[in-house]
Amino acid sequence: MRTALCDLLGIDYPVLQGGMAWVATAELAAAVSNAGGLGIIGAGSMTGELITAEIRKCRALTDRPFGVNVYYLSPFVEEVMEAVIAERVPVVTTGAGNPGKHIERLHAGGTKVIPVVASVALAKRLERVGADALIAEGMECGGHIGEITTMALVPQVVAAVDIPVIAAGGIADGRGLAAALALGAQGVQMGTRFVLSEECTVHPRYKEALLKARDRSTVVTGASTGHPVRVLENKLAREFLERER
Repeated sequence: MRTALCDLLGIDYPVLQGGMAWVATAELAAAVSNAGGLGIIGAGSMTGELITAEIRKCRALTDRPFGVNVYYLSPFVEEVMEAVIAERVPVVTTGAGNPGKHIERLHAGGTKVIPVVASVALAKRLERVGADALIAEGMECGGHIGEITTMALVPQVVAAVDIPVIAAGGIADGRGLAAALALGAQGVQMGTRFVLSEECTVHPRYKEALLKARDRSTVVTGASTGHPVRVLENKLAREFLERER
């Protein structure tokens, strides 16, 4: 299966692996890229030195395109971006901020820029500043979430912009990919689904918890801070929710 996204990024399948902080390592990203998707290293709160090492490790493991996710709330975002520009990473995805001030330099090095958006207004704004594609991420995703469901968000973003849209949030298999394409997306991004892969180095008990999860196994914490996060429900999550009341 090929879409315009495959041609844009030089990949075989319209599937991106989410750049999960401290979970999406060079090993995982390289494995996804070698399989024909786009593997993405999660920079999270890494320093410039750390992300440079991860980028070089990924290059040693694959000769296929890969990406780095840059988190704009990180205190090290500027040095991470300098490292990404210096290393000429093929693709950069961004979250929690506007990459507009970096896009010209990223493009100069041949880097494609794909921001994550949770609203139509932000999608239109980032298209205007030069984004190459957009990830429309619904509130079903793990980690930081927006307020609109994937089913509602994706077709509205597709209708509002002229660049490729990638659907994300609650997508984990071929049925989700088919649904995303029906909504007008050119591909999907999946995060949690890849946590269960052999190349992901999270603790086996966390993988087991994900496998056992059902429809009501997650909760949203952090709403009181303005940065809501979807997590597996456990003792810590319940204690956090109690303090938020």
